[in-house]
Amino acid sequence: MTKPKIILDCDPGHDDAVAILMAGRHCEVLGITTVGGNVPLELTTRNALLCLQILDLDIPVHEGIAVPLNTPPVHAPDIHGESGLGGPVLPKLERQLASTEAVRFIIDSARTHDDLWLIATGPLTNVAVALSQAPDIAKKLKGISIMGGGSFGNRTPAAEFNIFYDPEAADIVFRSGVSLTMCGLDLTHQFTIEPENIETMKAMKSRAATFVSDMLEFFGGHYKERYFNRFFAPLHDPCAVMALTHPDLFEFQDRQVVVELHGSHTRGMTLIDERGVKLAKASNTRVAKKIDRESALELLLDTMRSYG
Repeated sequence: MTKPKIILDCDPGHDDAVAILMAGRHCEVLGITTVGGNVPLELTTRNALLCLQILDLDIPVHEGIAVPLNTPPVHAPDIHGESGLGGPVLPKLERQLASTEAVRFIIDSARTHDDLWLIATGPLTNVAVALSQAPDIAKKLKGISIMGGGSFGNRTPAAEFNIFYDPEAADIVFRSGVSLTMCGLDLTHQFTIEPENIETMKAMKSRAATFVSDMLEFFGGHYKERYFNRFFAPLHDPCAVMALTHPDLFEFQDRQVVVELHGSHTRGMTLIDERGVKLAKASNTRVAKKIDRESALELLLDTMRSYG
C-alpha cells in the first residue's frame, strides 16, 4: 500500500506525540507544522522537535501561529502538564527548526504536490490561514483529516478543545470545500488505553515504548486525578492518522458539519446534522463513527515495536 503524502499540523501534547509516532511509519511526512494549543507555541514546537529526536525521525518542523484568530488562547496544562509532555524524562533538545513559516510551507507544498493530505490534530489556525491566504489550495489538497469536534465537548459541555480554541479557524476549514474527514470525541473516546496496555508497552523496553508509556501513564493519571476518578487515556490524535492510513478500521458516515460561533453556551460546538432528511444540507464531512479498538491497538503496538 502506498503511504499517503502528508503534512502533520499539531500541538504536542501527549496524543499528538503518538500521532507523530504513527505518521512516522505509515505516512510520507513532508513536514510537521506546529500551532499554539495544548500549550503555548514555543512549547508545542519544542515538543515536536523532541518527539522526532526521541523517535529518531528526520522530518522538518515549521513553526506556525501562536494564538487564535479572534480570541485569547486557552491552553490545557491540566491535561498535558505545564510542558505539554508531562511524564517522561525529556532529553536535551538537539534538533533545529526548519522555519517559522508554517503557513507558507503548507501553501507551497499544496501547490507543489497534487496528492497532499493535511492531518490536523490541533487547533485549525494554521490550516485556516493557509486556505484564506491561498484559496486555490482548497482544490489542490487531496483532503484534511481532522481530530476535533463531536456531538459533545470536553473543554465545555458542548465544545471539543481543538475547535473551542479557535472556532473561527474551524469555521473557515469546514466551509472550505476541501474533502474533510473528522474524528471527533464520539470516535476517539472509543480508543482508550488501559493500564494493562501500558504494561505491555513498558515490557518492550525500547526508547520509544518507554517514552510513550510514561506519557500515557501521566495522561491517564491526570484524567483520574482531576476529572473522572478512574484511569482514562483516550488516544484522540492518532485516530486522525489511522483514519487516513487504515480506513478499514473505521466506520464512516457523510454528514453536514457546521461550527457554532456565537452561542453563549455552545461556542465552538460542531453541529453534526444526523437527521437524514431531504431538507438536510449536502454533506461536507466524512465523520468517523466507530473504530475497531482491538485492531487499532494492535496496530499501535506493532508500530511501537518497529521503532526498536
